Amino acid sequence: MNLFDYVAQQIRALRQSYNSGEGLSQEVLAAKIGVASNTISRWETGTYHPDLGDLEKLARFFGQSILCFLPPEEISVDDNTVALLRTAKGLLPEDLEEVQKYAEFRRARALYKNRSRPQAGRKAAKILG
Repeated sequence: MNLFDYVAQQIRALRQSYNSGEGLSQEVLAAKIGVASNTISRWETGTYHPDLGDLEKLARFFGQSILCFLPPEEISVDDNTVALLRTAKGLLPEDLEEVQKYAEFRRARALYKNRSRPQAGRKAAKILG
């Protein structure tokens, strides 16, 4: 499964399981995060791909990490990770939460930025010559 198929699947799953499985319509979700009503459908079918800002809005709305939209990976612990953990250990809970969200966003951006996205609008017709 490619990255954008995974993202589409995660958006649909979060929307359908919202509110203890009661679910949420695409139209209501679109209104809650400030996008056009058909955008959610297009994200869920893979016609359009959300950008990182869209994923961040979705993550905040559903109370999830932005990383929930990305396939899980093995975590390796290197010297930089150990140093970051040591530094974070002394932070206040609200500061730690801010650092975590920032790190998650940066990680998502690194994984997501090199992927191509279909652009909105119609494709230009080729002129036969």
